Amino acid sequence: MKIEIWSDVACPWCYIGKRRFESALAEFPHRDQVEVQWRSYQLDPSVPEHYDGTELDYLSKRKGMAAAQVTQMFDHVAAQAKGEGLNYRFDAVVVANSFTAHRLIHLAAAHGKQDAAKERLLSDHFEHGKDIGNAEYLTSVGADLGLDAGDVAELFSTDKYADDVRHDFAEARALGITGVPFFVIDRKYGLSGAQPAASFTMALEQAWQESHPLVMVGVEKSGPDQAAAQADNACGPDGCAV
Repeated sequence: MKIEIWSDVACPWCYIGKRRFESALAEFPHRDQVEVQWRSYQLDPSVPEHYDGTELDYLSKRKGMAAAQVTQMFDHVAAQAKGEGLNYRFDAVVVANSFTAHRLIHLAAAHGKQDAAKERLLSDHFEHGKDIGNAEYLTSVGADLGLDAGDVAELFSTDKYADDVRHDFAEARALGITGVPFFVIDRKYGLSGAQPAASFTMALEQAWQESHPLVMVGVEKSGPDQAAAQADNACGPDGCAV
C-alpha cells in the first residue's frame, strides 16, 4: 500500500498531521507493507527567500486579519500541536520561501532519508526558529543527514530537483488538492487536513481490506451447494447448523 502526503514545510497543520498519521501507522498491523512518500506543496510560492517581518506580520497582511485574531489562531494551533508532543513557537518562526527546502527533501529521498529530512525541517521551522530558506542552514541539515556535501551544494548552484518539486505541485492540481496536509492512499482514498489518528486508522484499514480481499478456501462446491457447505459447522443470528 502506498501513501502519498502533500505537505509544506511552512504549514503548521502539516506537522500536526504528520504526528497523527504516524500514531495511526504505528498501530497498523501491516505497517511494514506501507510505503510513505512525501510530496511537495507550497502554500505561498510568492514568499521571498527572506521576509523582513515576523510570522504575525506576514499572516496579518496576507490574510487581512487583525493581529489579535492571528494571535488567537496561533494559540489554538499551538495547543493542538502540544497535544501531539510538539512545542510550537510562533514568536520565533522565521518566514521564508520553502522551495529549496523541498528540493533538499527530494535529494534526501534519493538516499532513503526523506522522512528524516521532512521531520527535521518541520521541527526546526516551528519549534526552533530556524530559517528554512537559508543556504547555510540547509547545508548543515544535509550534513546532519549524512548527504554528500557536493550534492547539497548543487541545490544552490543549479536547479537540480526543481522540476521534481514542480511535478509534485502539478500532481496536486491534477488531483484537485487545494490545501495541505493531504493524504492519498493508493490513488483511491483521500484525506484532507490533520485528521484525528482514528480517522487515519479507519482509512488504512479500509484501503487494506479493499486491496487484500478475503478469499474463501477449502470449499470446492459452487452455487447453492457452496452456501450450504459454508453454513456447516457454523453459528449465525438464527442459531447453529447441525
